[in-house]
Amino acid sequence: MAGRNFSIGICEVKLGLRNLPLSLVGKTLMQISDIHVGKGFDHNFIINSFEEAQRFNPDFVVYTGDYVSTFKDEVQFDLLRDVIVHTVLGKLGTVAILGNHDYGKNWSQPHVADRLSKELESQDIIVLRNEQLNIHGLNFIGFDDYWGPNFDLPSAIQGYQDHPCNLALCHNPDVCDLNVWEKFNGWILSGHTHGGQVKSPFLPPPMLPVKNKRYSAGKVDLDANRTLYINRALGHLWQIRFNGRPEITIFELHQI
Repeated sequence: MAGRNFSIGICEVKLGLRNLPLSLVGKTLMQISDIHVGKGFDHNFIINSFEEAQRFNPDFVVYTGDYVSTFKDEVQFDLLRDVIVHTVLGKLGTVAILGNHDYGKNWSQPHVADRLSKELESQDIIVLRNEQLNIHGLNFIGFDDYWGPNFDLPSAIQGYQDHPCNLALCHNPDVCDLNVWEKFNGWILSGHTHGGQVKSPFLPPPMLPVKNKRYSAGKVDLDANRTLYINRALGHLWQIRFNGRPEITIFELHQI
């Protein structure tokens, strides 16, 4: 599919978590990733997608990075403001992390990331930057972007305990291969890859911005009882998609 109009894939996934409170069993968590507001495509597509997503009335919403395409001028922030007033919010909580494009040119401009974080927080979206946040018994571990200047794993997992119900958020799935997960049993939600955007049937995508080419899209079983889920992205850098529809993921929480 190509052109200005894309159909969204609503992917429904069962998400089993250890130590999930009984009060959260059956609740829904929506993941939205990589909206890439910029001049590359009509940002009204994102607004329309948000409006469609709101009808699911999720309990939690997580945004997993890349809210803009690489920052070039103030116009992008103007466009972003037009978009984020329509963001989907969770009834119980809304959490976000940053992606590489949120750090501006060469992923090296922290002031761009700081401004963008403030814009998100103005819409009641909590931005985690190497931090943890417990909402109603669900502990979110939010990693700052792997390629950005503020990536700090020790800070993100400081005080980590395996007895709460944990859910990790990291934009770039290559973080899953770092040697920091020995005590973590659970799910990691990522984006970044866009599922390759263009994928021939029965062949891997020709372009994936990750070292580990297993990390394309969807559910990936890792070792030590860890599960990775890679969202295909709602937005895109180039206005073309083939065999990789824009995605919004809706997880149903249950105990394991």
